[in-house]
Amino acid sequence: MVSPFPGLPGGVAVSHLCVYDWPAADGLHGGTPHMHLTCAEGYVVTGGRGAVQTLTGSGYEVTPLAPGTVAWFTPGTIHRLVNEDDLRITVLMQNSGLPEAGDAVLTLPPEYLADPGAYAAATTIPADAPEAEQARVARARRDLALEGYAALRAAPDTLPAFHRAAAALVRPRLTEWRERWRRGALAAAEATGDQLDRLADGDASHLADAVVRSEQPSAYGKFGMCGRLDVYRQPE
Repeated sequence: MVSPFPGLPGGVAVSHLCVYDWPAADGLHGGTPHMHLTCAEGYVVTGGRGAVQTLTGSGYEVTPLAPGTVAWFTPGTIHRLVNEDDLRITVLMQNSGLPEAGDAVLTLPPEYLADPGAYAAATTIPADAPEAEQARVARARRDLALEGYAALRAAPDTLPAFHRAAAALVRPRLTEWRERWRRGALAAAEATGDQLDRLADGDASHLADAVVRSEQPSAYGKFGMCGRLDVYRQPE
């Protein structure tokens, strides 16, 4: 059993990230604070220097990032990347790249989270727009998300309300997400179980089906939430 979705072993997806160096109102430079609802995400720092700010039910933390650092976080972690000196990261994403395919809610002010149309209008970057316009929209949504993020940091008791609003916002897409998980990470885990069963029975025939794959990024410099992304092929 082989997952029809591309990706690294276990249904993991990978991208290369150059974190935005845009200044923000608080004097820092960096990306858009947001949260994933069903996926863990990991960083392997390959260059530069910076930090990731995180906000969870356990409080606010800052994790320094330097070449060689590996950092990761679980669903429900609001995170904001801060670029101090040309920060570059290889990003590992759970569930066949679901974080880059919808499993993310930006920390916009509550009135946007309560209105799917307003949220979409504030966060969607038009794919066919000139690069300058894409950058303008990406920066505007970053700044708007920082407004909501600052409010959450100032009043952490409002985190449960943000969680509920985020869950309501993504609910229409859960069937699509479940299918991606079923055909990706779940299929990969089940394939391992099948291989263990075969080996226990003395059957090593699956070893004859070994393959080697490699890929180059299919999208260069895409405007992501945290920076410019070199994106590898993801499942539809």
